[in-house]
Amino acid sequence: MQRITSILRRLVPVLLSAAAAAPAVALAAYPEQPIKMIVAYAPGGGTDIIARTTAQFMARYLGPNASIVVVNRPGAGGAIGFTELARAPADGYTIGFINTPNVLTIPIERKSNFHWQDFDLLGNMVDDPGNFSVRADSPYTTLKDLVAYAKANPGAVTYGTTGIGSDDHISALMLERVAGIRMTHVPFKGAAEVHNGVLSNQITVAAMNIGEALQYAKGGSAIRQLGQMSVARTTLAPNIPTFREQGYDIVMASLRGVAAPRGLPPAVREQLVAAVQKVAADPEFQAKAAGFFAPLRYLPPASYATELKDAEAGFRQLWQAMPWGEK
Repeated sequence: MQRITSILRRLVPVLLSAAAAAPAVALAAYPEQPIKMIVAYAPGGGTDIIARTTAQFMARYLGPNASIVVVNRPGAGGAIGFTELARAPADGYTIGFINTPNVLTIPIERKSNFHWQDFDLLGNMVDDPGNFSVRADSPYTTLKDLVAYAKANPGAVTYGTTGIGSDDHISALMLERVAGIRMTHVPFKGAAEVHNGVLSNQITVAAMNIGEALQYAKGGSAIRQLGQMSVARTTLAPNIPTFREQGYDIVMASLRGVAAPRGLPPAVREQLVAAVQKVAADPEFQAKAAGFFAPLRYLPPASYATELKDAEAGFRQLWQAMPWGEK
């Protein structure tokens, strides 16, 4: 009996030490399996491209065994992808991109299964001003040309966007309001479809972000940009006038950031936040982003949350003055 007692006395400290070390061992293994990154829009658009590049660099910073697989869940202006992201297990193996204003405006305009506060914010990556583009052979060379035609032909101008409540949709409604015109909205599942729609003459105007439009133009697309919705001309497009310069006081942009379902284990969240921050600061990533005209604007989680909170308040006020749901 004394021998057994002696053995137990020696084993207990060892077992306790092992038990205390077990969580650290498990944590060090993250990620043990591929991470899914959800993109709420179709392949080929601005969000999809920046997401795939971000995923590649994030995997580097998460460890030698890390891998991130991008999964597109387009539809309903982003609601399908945002909902899937919000409902996923908060274990660090599902992350995704969320886009403003859609992630803010959809819960304002209709019942939804997500709210921006349902996500653990990991960091914002892009801030891309809005833009109107037309075919290069279009008779409209300025916004005033387009507005003049729309005034003379109510409803004849068709414009494509990534969905109801998107920055593109709301900015077009703003133009209708300030210019006293009426156009016809045609929603698509992603910017690539909007781009194809204007090239094939399905629509008159492609309402998309300036970074996306410049990327398509660089690739040989025969489109012309009529204006950008920034406060001042961006460095990406110094030769393209703003809407304000052309007499239409409209400023609109889309934030694109990385998020996860709320409730991540603190240590996992810390790893993911650190990885996003390192990606944003990586010169190679910045060069790649510049190559496809993605205007980077890194925001850490706290600043990102403040930006979303303030923007949501602004969109709620806008909804009261100018509801943007389809009639």
